[in-house]
Amino acid sequence: MNTTSHHTVRGFRVTVENTREDIDTADVVRRLDEAIALIDQYTPHYGRHVRRDFSGILVRRYACRGAYSTDTRTCLVELTFCVNPSITQAQIAATILHEGMHARLHALGSTLEFADRAREERFCRRAEIEFGRLVPGGEPIVQRAVEALALADEAVAPRIDERLAAERVAQADLEALRSRAKP
Repeated sequence: MNTTSHHTVRGFRVTVENTREDIDTADVVRRLDEAIALIDQYTPHYGRHVRRDFSGILVRRYACRGAYSTDTRTCLVELTFCVNPSITQAQIAATILHEGMHARLHALGSTLEFADRAREERFCRRAEIEFGRLVPGGEPIVQRAVEALALADEAVAPRIDERLAAERVAQADLEALRSRAKP
């Protein structure tokens, strides 16, 4: 299964590339809507920034929770992360907000040189902490961000091997498919 659908969610153009039969695209859109509502309610200044700085949101399988594409000005949110019942809408919102900080820096002229990535990641984590302290149930957001801030530069902003990451995503999807096929 591989379906691509387009939606408008709270003013954002959203594309969902759903490659998983066990994931209902309507659930993805609903949880994304609820996450963006939290950003707007608890940090409306960030809500205004992401609307200005993102051209849209893409939800698809990926090797991490989220990413920001400077080429397309798109916020990527990972498909299975978005619908995982152990992940709260506030955590999804924190990911969108984190990527929004990358977008903000890019809009202000950041060139995303790798040498500056650790400093940029820490900037994004501080925005997560701000949000996490305001939103109900934000303690896991704050904890994760504080832990990330304490990491060495190489760990807070590691280089990603895209080939290896894609292999791991494919392996996880295969395992999920096998577990659904078991009687």
